[in-house]
Amino acid sequence: MKIEEKSGISHISGSTVTINDSDSRGFSSCQLTLESKSSQMEEDNTDNHHHHVTHPTSYLDTLLHLFRGNIGSGLLAMGDAFKNGGIIFSPIITVILGVICVHSQHLLLDCSEEMYRKTKRDRPPGFADTVALVFEHGPARLRRMAPAMKVLVTTFLCVTQIGFCCVYIVFIANNVKTICDQYDIHLNLSIHMLFVFIPLFPICLIRNLKYLTPFSTLANVLMALGVGAVLYEATQDLPPVESRVYLASWSQLPLYFGTAVYAFEGIGLVLPLKNEMRNPEHFQRPLGVLNVGMVVVGSIFITVGFLGYLKWGENVAGSLTLNLKPGNVVSMTVQILITLAILLTYPLQFYVPIAITWPALRKKYAQKSPVMKELYYRSALVLLTFVLAELIPQLGLFISLVGAVSSTTLALMFPPIIQLVCTYTNTNKVPLLMAFKNTFIILLGIFIFVTGTYVSIASIAQAF
Repeated sequence: MKIEEKSGISHISGSTVTINDSDSRGFSSCQLTLESKSSQMEEDNTDNHHHHVTHPTSYLDTLLHLFRGNIGSGLLAMGDAFKNGGIIFSPIITVILGVICVHSQHLLLDCSEEMYRKTKRDRPPGFADTVALVFEHGPARLRRMAPAMKVLVTTFLCVTQIGFCCVYIVFIANNVKTICDQYDIHLNLSIHMLFVFIPLFPICLIRNLKYLTPFSTLANVLMALGVGAVLYEATQDLPPVESRVYLASWSQLPLYFGTAVYAFEGIGLVLPLKNEMRNPEHFQRPLGVLNVGMVVVGSIFITVGFLGYLKWGENVAGSLTLNLKPGNVVSMTVQILITLAILLTYPLQFYVPIAITWPALRKKYAQKSPVMKELYYRSALVLLTFVLAELIPQLGLFISLVGAVSSTTLALMFPPIIQLVCTYTNTNKVPLLMAFKNTFIILLGIFIFVTGTYVSIASIAQAF
């Protein structure tokens, strides 16, 4: 069982939850356990520096975690992504984008492993720590940037996670509205969001994760059933491919890129998954967990996106559940299943930014009455996600915006940057091919960031 969604900062393996973030100088790197007795990673001082894990995962276990960590609300938005890209353009570019994202994940893993060996830490560093350590051990003129880079990565991780929570509220409210409309209960979407917020608020005040984790298994089962039913519906009475746009207009393409990167952005997931494997060296092999898993995930994304756009064309919604036939018992059941799955996943996702940010805030501002102040902080944060969701109720545009702003930065910019710094530190030079390749990825990230953010915000403004 695993806490999911794209950021992958947090996960559950067996009964242990690991949250990787910064070290004691900023945000703490901690391991939360769901057992009555805490199980900690044991320090290993052997020459190979492999750390021990109390409950190591097998190849298949890790592969399943990777699937569940990458298949979420972004999957159901791929039909909208293909609409903004085109029926021919989108599958081709999705493959290329997937290869680039997986390559970036390999870069992050390699740099983390190098910093682990170099610093002789008791466990491999997380995403933010890896970036900070690369700069800290890099050229002299870059070392002073290490603290700022750590804060920057942590900020984007939190923004991504908060963005997911906002998307969840919009997603749930849209599906609830669709169901209510079928029974002639016509309410504004904002009212539905308020009704969604009411049960979420008290749940998000629960401080102990062990009371939330049972929801994860149920959410995974409901999501699997729902997605399977949506795919079945999407394959019925398909029109010819010629009836769809092959290449969308240039003004729409940034929306495609934003949504596609949102769906593929699981880079924060790869480090904790590898570090909990029984044989972590199997994670990055040519037929290792990462490559095999992401080929399957990418194939699912392309299949869902292609069928979704082919089936519903320009009417495809930000979630394929919104395109199901109204009044149909099966359709309504699917919408209820997936809505409940996302509703149960929200408090688990919400736990992640709290676990990253609260330790430092508690140390600085909550020496007295820490529990009460944490509850105030949780209340403010869940209220923030509700307000943002109310401000941007367009599901497809919201997903594209989150993907363009934070997912792009984490997946396409930081990994090639730290590889360049690592390589220059070790050899005092950067191979021409690596420099060209990494510069291309960084520029692609900047392009998606700038154009995707601009077009998403412009489209949101136009929608109002």
